[in-house]
Amino acid sequence: MVTEFGPMGKGQNNDGVNIVAPRGTPVKAAENGVVAYVGNELKGFGNLLLIKHADGWMTAYAHNDQLLVRKGEQVRKGQQIATVGASGNVTQPQLHFEIRRGTEAVNPADYIKGDAISLLGGAAAGG
Repeated sequence: MVTEFGPMGKGQNNDGVNIVAPRGTPVKAAENGVVAYVGNELKGFGNLLLIKHADGWMTAYAHNDQLLVRKGEQVRKGQQIATVGASGNVTQPQLHFEIRRGTEAVNPADYIKGDAISLLGGAAAGG
């Protein structure tokens, strides 16, 4: 992992986790849902995907190289949705992953239980 959830100093906060992985590593959906956003308009996040899940949950996947799904598309847990890249404000290939309940960011480590491999195609590095 590059950056953990929480305060980063200089008044900045990481609302997710950043997981180092080789460029092109498959990024997989954390849970079943519907793609709510695909694009690169949010400054710093590069190629970003947002997936809406049941009960007000949402996941975000940023800094992707390729985006493999379209807005409105239904996705299944474990389905490849993107590939790891270094888009946005990062120089090293990585996945920025967030989990939100409503507007509140929650610590992904509480939900992925350290299993970054379930979000990536089995080639997660670091940690």
